[in-house]
Amino acid sequence: MDKLSAMKTFVRVVEAGSFSAVADEMRATQSAISKQVAALEKELGTKLLIRTTRSLSLSEEGERYFEQARRLVGEIAEAESDLRKGEGRLSGWLRVAASVGFGRLKLMPLVKAFMDTHAGVKIDLRLHDGFIDLIEQGIDISVRIGELPDSGLIARRVGTSQRMLLAHRDYLRSLPKGVKAPVNPEDLSNHNCVVYTELATRNLWAFEAGAGASEPLGTVKAVRVGGRIQTNSSEVIRSAVTAGMGIGYSPTWLFESELARGEVVRVMPDWQSPHLPIHMVSPPERKHSAKVKAFVEHVALELTSGK
Repeated sequence: MDKLSAMKTFVRVVEAGSFSAVADEMRATQSAISKQVAALEKELGTKLLIRTTRSLSLSEEGERYFEQARRLVGEIAEAESDLRKGEGRLSGWLRVAASVGFGRLKLMPLVKAFMDTHAGVKIDLRLHDGFIDLIEQGIDISVRIGELPDSGLIARRVGTSQRMLLAHRDYLRSLPKGVKAPVNPEDLSNHNCVVYTELATRNLWAFEAGAGASEPLGTVKAVRVGGRIQTNSSEVIRSAVTAGMGIGYSPTWLFESELARGEVVRVMPDWQSPHLPIHMVSPPERKHSAKVKAFVEHVALELTSGK
């Protein structure tokens, strides 16, 4: 038995919460993963996991062993990373997570450039608009947009995102007689608004009065909007707005090409929406990884330079 390999497998099974998830991750069968853990238990002479048909939990001995094994596996990975860094070479898998829209439109070009520079690195890119548990999913580094809750994750700010009210020219041209493009937040009650349900405030959209607004500079207003479509997908938001189905409250990077061509335009420009930080976050045990450090530096540089 390869004890180190078995320890790594055991640690990932506990983090992921299932044998099947780790089997998919390692491109192995569930039986093979289970046998590795069973062999480790036999070697140690104790039961590490309590298995039932519906759940998987650590025994008392397993809890103690897991903490030590995770620390040891992390230290070995760090040592290997430092060795490769000293050789000037990065290699192996890097698991990266991001929202679907940001991942496709902004991150993918940066991933390609990083892989072109580091031929030994392989990227497993996980795109999801909902919350991703980095520990459970075995993610090395994730892009998160918005204020971060207190957590044990290691974070570095790499950029800023801003939401704006955006609409396709076809939507504005097709407004019913007597309905005009919104000028103030209250005007949104007369419009179809495309609601992104993964936004923390859902259909409560916040704005701050700018220099040209009808309210004093800095006045903050939040209005509940409505419309005929809502979605948990940033890609559907993009499709709905570009199809002229309504007004979106979206980050400008989601519509960069359409804005450049003038197909999508900003509405209610005298009211600003909050600026949101963009962070790269990683689990504490990945903070010394040379691959993680290099990727974060690469993304930060590219986003800061506006490429």
